[in-house]
Amino acid sequence: MKKIINTPNAPAPIGPYNQAVLAGNTLYTSGQIAINPSTGELVNSTIKEETKQVMENMKAVLQQAGFTFEDVVKTSIFIADMNDFAKINDVYGSYFNSETAPARETVEVANLPKFVNVEISMIAIK
Repeated sequence: MKKIINTPNAPAPIGPYNQAVLAGNTLYTSGQIAINPSTGELVNSTIKEETKQVMENMKAVLQQAGFTFEDVVKTSIFIADMNDFAKINDVYGSYFNSETAPARETVEVANLPKFVNVEISMIAIK
């Protein structure tokens, strides 16, 4: 059985998908980008600000499903410019305990939705 997870505290999907799907005790999130859910506007004046909005959106999705960042076991980070890696990593890392941080890959891609600079998805287990 799967349960669909959506919250108004994160951006509404911009396509035929949901913010997350809970299957058993595993939560699969869709990628989040830096859209402010209150205004629908992109938050991207700096890469750190953009990454923080992505992580806050992800936090809202996790919370809606009853999860926290401590439950995250795997993340995927897609970035438009690998030169931004250190700044993205700095913000991303502030949401996790370094001793229990999830597995992860970070990949540079040609383009992302709405031509943002970073998109992050996660898998969490209770």
